Amino acid sequence: MGFFQQSRRWLTTIALVILLTFTTACSAATAKEPQAARPIQTAQPGSYGQLARGNSVVGQDFGNWVVTTSQGLIKDAYVRDNNKLGVVISSQVRPTEVKDLAKSLAQGFHKNFPNQDLTVLVYAPDKKLILTAQYDEQSKQVQYQSAS
Repeated sequence: MGFFQQSRRWLTTIALVILLTFTTACSAATAKEPQAARPIQTAQPGSYGQLARGNSVVGQDFGNWVVTTSQGLIKDAYVRDNNKLGVVISSQVRPTEVKDLAKSLAQGFHKNFPNQDLTVLVYAPDKKLILTAQYDEQSKQVQYQSAS
């Protein structure tokens, strides 16, 4: 891989981290009070699809926002119970960038769903779990666990 391609990918990752951090920080000030968790129905229960990105309206909105602002780095996202975010990354994300991406997602997720422990599950393009990031509200720290 050429120097310019490697630099471009690295800069794209940094830009995404900055974009997610500042956009969620700015939108948190104007964020609406979370709506009551209303279930979102998919076309066929149990089948994988990109019809819904959350099991509540607010979760679906956040899942849509994550995919839209990721500039192709995240192929799909799903928010469950307003405290778990699962993302499927694209092949553009290098293994060395996954942890930084998970941290950025955890920070943005916390700004939109405050005052609770949160979990970010990062899946490879083949939908196999590769990393779990857990945000602890009490310590304000993110713990990482690689899938084995």
